[in-house]
Amino acid sequence: MQKNIFKSCLLIAASCFATVSHAEQSAAFMQRDDVKAFVQKMVTKHQYNERQLNQLLKQSTTQEKILTSIAKPAEKLPWHRYEPIFMSDKRIQEGVAFWKKHAKTLQRAEKEYGVPAEFIVAILGVETFYGKHAGQYQVLDSLVTLAFEYPPRSAFFKDELEQFLLLSKEEKWDPTQIKGSYAGAMGNPQFISSSYRNFAVDFTGSGKRDLINSIDDSIGSVANYFKVNGWQKGAPVVLKANTTGDKFKSAIASTSNPKPEYSLPQLAALGISPPRNANAFKGHNFALVSLESKDGPEYWLGGQNFYVITRYNRSNLYAMAVYNLSQKIKAGYQQAV
Repeated sequence: MQKNIFKSCLLIAASCFATVSHAEQSAAFMQRDDVKAFVQKMVTKHQYNERQLNQLLKQSTTQEKILTSIAKPAEKLPWHRYEPIFMSDKRIQEGVAFWKKHAKTLQRAEKEYGVPAEFIVAILGVETFYGKHAGQYQVLDSLVTLAFEYPPRSAFFKDELEQFLLLSKEEKWDPTQIKGSYAGAMGNPQFISSSYRNFAVDFTGSGKRDLINSIDDSIGSVANYFKVNGWQKGAPVVLKANTTGDKFKSAIASTSNPKPEYSLPQLAALGISPPRNANAFKGHNFALVSLESKDGPEYWLGGQNFYVITRYNRSNLYAMAVYNLSQKIKAGYQQAV
């Protein structure tokens, strides 16, 4: 009995210490010049209630594990280690099942936005395993941590925190209850706050854009995101490239911004040749994408639609994984139906 009472006292003491510690940390946090400046910006620019915003920010907690996660993203891996993360048999099979279940919605999205169903499914498969793993971080904590404790991208995440607060007002959310990724992405398609505000659509006609609970809204929103960012219906996504000599190295695209700037004749002059059926793609421009395989670099020609996928996540690795997964899912779906 005495032992239990002692344990209870220890727990209560620990809880009180944690509460005091958090209160002290919050007080110190709210006295920072950059935090005060952010609050004043929200008040001046958006007529946000200063007292309410101060109270909200006091409830947030900066988390070291968020900083650890963003410093080691999967996109820093070589291609031969990155691709297997998303190309499991289970992810492909679940993608086929998802397509079969939501075939009508995917067909409507493809018709309205010109984005093939397999790419919409693949995005949802890569991002959240078709809505099953949408993140367990409090979005407010993620954005506050990265806005004020991650100098390399502080400006970006302050903007996203601003967008999140505005989005929460628009959608009538309690900002402390919304969960997402360590980077503050939300819902089935993992939209960051600015993307949610700019690209999310009400694909059900409910009067509400709900990417957290509605698969239909998520499907429509991914398709809309691609269309607004320049998806070209029927255009090539990516083609295998063959290279000779050394001139081609000058054309290797950025790993995060592979703009399709070279025509096929220009590429040929640099010693870069596409597959034999490339005549069908005359008139299209491409970027030379380099990926690190186990046996050395492999080269691909990324078209406009490949570039669009990198607008969703600015990584050639990401775009290639989405493409490969989409083709596996498409083959599985065609076989199943």
